[in-house]
Amino acid sequence: MRGPQVTPFHAGAIARRGAARLRAGLPFIPMHFGQPSAGAPAAAIAAAHRALDRDALGYDELVELRERIAAYYADTHGLAIAPERVLLTAGASAGLVAAYAAMFRPGDRVALLRPGYPAYRNTLCAMRLEPVEIRCGAEQHYRPTPAQIEALDPAPEGILLASPANPTGAMLDAPLLTALLASCRARRIRVISDEIYHGVGYGAPFVSALEIDPDAVVINSFSKLYRMPGWRLGWMIVPPAWAEQIHVYLTNMFLTPSTLAQHAALAAMDAREDLEHWVAIYGRNRARLIDGLAALGITRLLPPDGAFYLYADVGHLTQDSMQFCLRAVDEIGVGLAPGIDFDPDEGHRFVRFSFAVTPAEIDRALELLAGWLPR
Repeated sequence: MRGPQVTPFHAGAIARRGAARLRAGLPFIPMHFGQPSAGAPAAAIAAAHRALDRDALGYDELVELRERIAAYYADTHGLAIAPERVLLTAGASAGLVAAYAAMFRPGDRVALLRPGYPAYRNTLCAMRLEPVEIRCGAEQHYRPTPAQIEALDPAPEGILLASPANPTGAMLDAPLLTALLASCRARRIRVISDEIYHGVGYGAPFVSALEIDPDAVVINSFSKLYRMPGWRLGWMIVPPAWAEQIHVYLTNMFLTPSTLAQHAALAAMDAREDLEHWVAIYGRNRARLIDGLAALGITRLLPPDGAFYLYADVGHLTQDSMQFCLRAVDEIGVGLAPGIDFDPDEGHRFVRFSFAVTPAEIDRALELLAGWLPR
């Protein structure tokens, strides 16, 4: 191979072992991947059936969906977003690739928060961009500070912020996000804001970067709140001057996102009662998991503001999070994500628990861990 080396998703090894257990008829609790275990809203599935019955489902982009997304920003954030600025993508990942390709040149430096979603860093490397990591530890509640951005020397060409963040669930409130974006503006750092967990929260308000900086590029997805990860559909909001060119990138790289998924997503956006029901379940799971882990001696974690993860320091149990997670899946059938996916430097003593599963699975996982962890 002549391309750059890219680190694999280590959680993928957990997924493969979990799948092997299921094929062998053994139980497996999937708390390793960041995906809801419940399927799409019933209204979305019904809309997909109707589309299959009446539509040829060729390459298409539904204007109605772009208009509905624009209406969401008006209703939720008080923003007037022209539908032409809404670009539909084959999942948030496609939006990330298109943003990197359109906004930067090979060799450009892009700042990321650590711990953070591994594909941010790995996709930069694959596209011959240079990741610049900003360490955001538990002592600062996994949030960056303006001083950290101002200390970057030289200033990077871009920065990727995420709120709520993966794996920590940390959110950037309006004062902090305003200060961060002011620092970026002063240093001419282009901002990409990953907002794919908006809507999945536990009391703190969601603030879009677009409320503060209309030139920020926002990435969002139907995979999390709308529980449609396998449908591979997301969107971007881009500055008006960039919309046409970034759309050209998307079309050349990915043609169009799934037409069937677009029909389903249009219905999912109006399934408010269903969506809120599952967010309430995540909230109860969050509380149950925090309490249950504390009873097992796992207390070095910060309750997440949003998303559906607990990022826990298990350094008193292991200094090798990958082996810890491999043993957990092999020995008790509980899938956890190793911290080295999110933090190559300090992740050896962290694991991520996803609580986007059923309450019964939370209880069973805690029961299994109680019998397995050393006392």
